[in-house]
Amino acid sequence: MKTVKETIHAQGIEIGIYTTDFENEYISLTDIAKYRNEDDPRFVIQNWMRNRNTIEFLGVWETLHNPDFNRVQFDTVKNEAGTNRFVMTPTKWIEQMNAIGIVSKSGRYGGGTFAHSDIAMSFATWLSPEFQLYIMKDYRRLKSDENSRLSLNWNLNRELSKLNYRIHTDTIKENLIPNELTPQQKSFVYADEADLLNVALFGKTAKEWRNENPKKKGNIRDYASISHLLVLANLESYNAILISQGMEQAKRLILLRETAVKQLTTISSLELSALNLPMLSEARDGENK
Repeated sequence: MKTVKETIHAQGIEIGIYTTDFENEYISLTDIAKYRNEDDPRFVIQNWMRNRNTIEFLGVWETLHNPDFNRVQFDTVKNEAGTNRFVMTPTKWIEQMNAIGIVSKSGRYGGGTFAHSDIAMSFATWLSPEFQLYIMKDYRRLKSDENSRLSLNWNLNRELSKLNYRIHTDTIKENLIPNELTPQQKSFVYADEADLLNVALFGKTAKEWRNENPKKKGNIRDYASISHLLVLANLESYNAILISQGMEQAKRLILLRETAVKQLTTISSLELSALNLPMLSEARDGENK
């Protein structure tokens, strides 16, 4: 998986953030701890982890999010937490508990101890409630910026898909639908070709998706990611070309599936900053002219 890094700022301290899935973000505890001890932030983290309340909180978080959490070992550690002899480090916690909420990363630049945002905010509150508020303020600013960019990009690709859909359906009408078909029969052809693209891209038909998601409104494409919408637009154009060449549906499905896999693989290897985001402002500027 590709790692995407960001930075937030709180009272003059740069705090690193990284994500691999754009859903779960890990914030540098090492950077946060520099608020208390810039020379040896590891000491601050270890003091926090000696606290019984901290161990209990970490245990609850892992129980909720980690099916492989070592509950037996955790019970032993929890009983010892808070005593004078108790010592806990991030590496020891990760190894003994099979934990995922705290991560230790090596490297001179960008290394250190990271924790899921839930845990990082708890650590910051323990360190200084005031400092935690500054962290949260810039963290929310970062998330707001990301959501705004992603929303614009999603809508742009959705509109692109709609435009290609019109081209796609016009090609179907000209090449696949004989004049003698009834309106109902014609609709079956349209649905068949739409599902051809659904199977090529999502691996399932619209009906299969609805059966799997009975409580969701809309259709499978309404819940598509930005990457899938971008590939869908390309597939619709490609399928229109294949239809005009007279290629049968079975062969087209193979080619469309190969194209979808190749394009999704390429997109997934890119950094978020490379996913056409700079082009959005250019597109908006063009519309305003």
